[in-house]
Amino acid sequence: MRRQQGPASPSPLPLRASDAERDQVVGELRERFAEGRLSQDSFVDRMDAALRARERRELDGLLADMPSRRMANAVTGAIAGAFSGAAARWQAAAARRIAAAWQAAGRPAAGAPALPFPAGRESRFTIGRDDGCDLVLADPSVSRRHARLDRDGTGWLLVDLGSTNGTRLNGWLVSSPVPVRTGDQISFGAVSFVLAGG
Repeated sequence: MRRQQGPASPSPLPLRASDAERDQVVGELRERFAEGRLSQDSFVDRMDAALRARERRELDGLLADMPSRRMANAVTGAIAGAFSGAAARWQAAAARRIAAAWQAAGRPAAGAPALPFPAGRESRFTIGRDDGCDLVLADPSVSRRHARLDRDGTGWLLVDLGSTNGTRLNGWLVSSPVPVRTGDQISFGAVSFVLAGG
């Protein structure tokens, strides 16, 4: 006698990634980069993918080809310290390159970096990681097209372009175009500037 089978159960819906899970993967990627287990390009690509991930399986895939934490912990303190030093040197070199680019353009680059208002008649000034932006910020917390400054009569408006990590004005998250002026602090992800000039 044959048993009848019921209808096939539908495949489960993919599980959404929580902010806590995303933060955990981002932290893991940072540790792996500091240990020298990820190249700079791979680190930046994986960070971007982690910040854009919507499902758990996308996050899991970012660490799937890496050795387990147990194996990673087998690295001696001296070697781990050397890799951490390399990461710090890379970050300092990147900051020097950004400062040099600002100075070459005649813009100040001291202490808290100053971001002068755009000169000329341009009505829009884009900010992001994409090479086509007016100000390119090579930081994994910055979206490819992160934000924009729009000329508004005699002043400027700060506009977030749907960035992953948000744009902030004086600590407040920007959700709609907001006027900005000299002395305001603006942040794109983890990168901050003080607006200068006017």
